[in-house]
Amino acid sequence: MPRCEQVPPAVDTPVDGVISRMRALDATLHPRDGVAVFNRVYLAVTEGVDRYVDTGRFADPHAAITLDVRFAERYLQAVEAVADERRPPACWRPLFQFRRHPGVRPLQFALAGINAHVGHDLALAVVDTCRTLDCAPAELEDEFDTVGDLLVSLEERIREDLMPGPDLLQIADPLTHLLGSWSLERARDATWTAARALWALRGLPDVAEEFTERLDTAVGFAGRMLLTPLPEPRLESLQSSWSARSS
Repeated sequence: MPRCEQVPPAVDTPVDGVISRMRALDATLHPRDGVAVFNRVYLAVTEGVDRYVDTGRFADPHAAITLDVRFAERYLQAVEAVADERRPPACWRPLFQFRRHPGVRPLQFALAGINAHVGHDLALAVVDTCRTLDCAPAELEDEFDTVGDLLVSLEERIREDLMPGPDLLQIADPLTHLLGSWSLERARDATWTAARALWALRGLPDVAEEFTERLDTAVGFAGRMLLTPLPEPRLESLQSSWSARSS
């Protein structure tokens, strides 16, 4: 197994154990690896959830911890699948396929990972949590919303940190137009609907399996679009674009 893709085995402590595994994974990856870019983002989210639990921000800490761990396990299982030369879910394949492509920028890697994890994994994690806690999705809505709000606030910071500046670049850069077609808010809303649908279909396993496969494929397609290789913006073309907008 290549050292750069090893994931330490799971441990018993819930959120702290997941954080330890992601930190260990980060230490084995090249900083520019697309998986490393997403891993750093997701590590920050998980650390934020841990702080929320410690400070009593969740009405039901046990439900929040269960959801967070089930959610993280989906991502770590995808990493393990690739390390073991198995195929990860379709939603994750674009990130692993393009992780070292020189024409894909860090912000694209970050958002493609968020797309896969929120668009597919979160819906399944909600269902996993409902089965574990013997509850319906409606009983997890507060925890789902709190985690979603944390993701949205982090996404805004990611865009600010990783989007090339100055403002002239942001206006003319094709990256701006590509990423403007995807919204975490819309993805989160669609995920909640998918989770409720999967829970309603739990008595129809064949239909639920087909629904899950279609969801996986659709999210993977969106991820592939987010990872479209882009040329570096040329100053003269940016200046022309700015002049055209100003005239």
